[in-house]
Amino acid sequence: MENINLILIVTILGIGILSQWIAWRIQWPSIVIMSIAGLVIGPVLGVVNPGEALGDLYSPLISLAVAIILFEGSSSLDFREIKDVSKSVFRIVTGGAFIAWILGSLSAHFIAGLSLELAFIIGGLFVVTGPTVIIPLLRNAKLKQRTAAVLKWEGIIVDPAGPLLALFAYEVIKVMTKVNSVGYLLTFFSAAFLAIVLGLILGFMISMMANRGFFPEYLKAPITLTFVLLCFTIAEVIMHETGMLAVTVMGLTLGRAKKHISALGNISHFVENISVMLTSTVFILLTASLARETIGQIFTLPIIAFVLVMLFVVRPLSIWIPTIGTELTKSERTLIGWIAPRGIVALTVAGYFATTLTDDGFQDADTLVALTFALVFITVCAHGFTLGPLAKKLGLSNQDEEGVLIVGASSFSIALALKLTELGKKVLIIDTSKGRLQPAIDRNIQTHEGEVLSEHVQFEADLTPYDMILAMTIDPSYNALVTQSFAPEFGFNQTFSLFSGDEQRQASLPSAVKAHLLFDEHAVFTELNRKINTNYDIVTMDMEENQVITKDTLPDDTTPLFVKRKNETIEFITQRSRLMLEEGDKLIVLQPK
Repeated sequence: MENINLILIVTILGIGILSQWIAWRIQWPSIVIMSIAGLVIGPVLGVVNPGEALGDLYSPLISLAVAIILFEGSSSLDFREIKDVSKSVFRIVTGGAFIAWILGSLSAHFIAGLSLELAFIIGGLFVVTGPTVIIPLLRNAKLKQRTAAVLKWEGIIVDPAGPLLALFAYEVIKVMTKVNSVGYLLTFFSAAFLAIVLGLILGFMISMMANRGFFPEYLKAPITLTFVLLCFTIAEVIMHETGMLAVTVMGLTLGRAKKHISALGNISHFVENISVMLTSTVFILLTASLARETIGQIFTLPIIAFVLVMLFVVRPLSIWIPTIGTELTKSERTLIGWIAPRGIVALTVAGYFATTLTDDGFQDADTLVALTFALVFITVCAHGFTLGPLAKKLGLSNQDEEGVLIVGASSFSIALALKLTELGKKVLIIDTSKGRLQPAIDRNIQTHEGEVLSEHVQFEADLTPYDMILAMTIDPSYNALVTQSFAPEFGFNQTFSLFSGDEQRQASLPSAVKAHLLFDEHAVFTELNRKINTNYDIVTMDMEENQVITKDTLPDDTTPLFVKRKNETIEFITQRSRLMLEEGDKLIVLQPK
């Protein structure tokens, strides 16, 4: 039995990561591939049923995984992201969530045919749009920062709110059906308050301990992860479904402290890697555990009609009404009013309530899982495939803008950024040192202090406007790691780095590698910075029409850097480049003044 469970767990881990890779290769939403994979190995082929195989461990494992995913999402939130849309976010997560609850509940009652009590329980749950689905979709769609920030904040904040609304409705039903049961509501509010306090205390405790050096560097991430699980478990013991609220508050507390305590920065990379793996695994577990009868229930007219009403009526109204008079434009309200995929939290909590309500004697509780999965799968597919095209049509996509991301602040990279800015290009310099970034800040170049290899930087710095990445630090190994890490996102031909200066290795380099190495074999970090700090400058050269760029055609001691084509695109010169200039093109070089 142990070997069977071992094989099961490893297989599901492998299928989850394979699904992520396939989704990247074919440019599909990863959640769609994971759902299909889980359905195929589970109810379709009947290869495995994780719920039965893992037994009593199934629910606790999924709950702990959701806790880590939710903590990772909330700890990455930065209040500076929503400085321009704070009113909209507040209204969406309060008034919008309430409208979605009421309208969703009425739809579940009058369209899906649930009793009014069950409808208000499941309606509360369906306000969720969590990080397990929103963040993977945002990775694929190059939304403008403001729109992406609203969707991300809504998803993470309402993720614990949905289960709490469902639990609140459940407690109200107890009060209405039992005598002298007002104590149920008092218990609910007390437990929710204790969950908030617990999250705050543990969040402040971890930040204080990290700041004062209470534990070594190699134990920071494991200790933080342990406290996350402890926070979730204590809250769950107090009252079921309050654990998600506790870890969200803990994550928000740590995320806010992380902006001021550098000692917390390295924790994020560890937790986010685990979060990606857990998202894949949990979705496979949930879909593979569905019964064939549940899948059959999905294709009934009441359930399909309910999902369509949720898509085209409930969601738009829950966004358009509360955002009247806010900062959001009509295009932004239209896009946000369409995008609301449901995910792991909805499925896990629906399973819990289906069991609990069935035990309480509600006859139609067995349809909750089918109703939830129908909403999850259809919204994930519909929103996953339409987010990018709709954003582009509404002018909320950065796909038509061209920008350059430079990793590593130095005299040369700052001079290069100034030239690109002068030519009308959007430039961002990322470095871990505030001191190295200061000269760029003084010249009004956009900068970001942080570790580019951290996944959080994609939201903290908004990388969506940038199509090319230049790794230009003094460390050749780090430059190579950056280009390798970002090649899937930017594309093979859009990732570049400086040459290491190893001339013996230069001759053996394959052509594909040389396509990533900037400028020429003499353009190493120290030499470029020496030149820019002495008597060299980055200038635009006038070139004749149809002239081929080679080292021999340029003046001595001149290094070609990039070409700005007449159609405004940028082409950086590499060690493999042999570019033909046409009329209207501009060649930018580094040469003596």
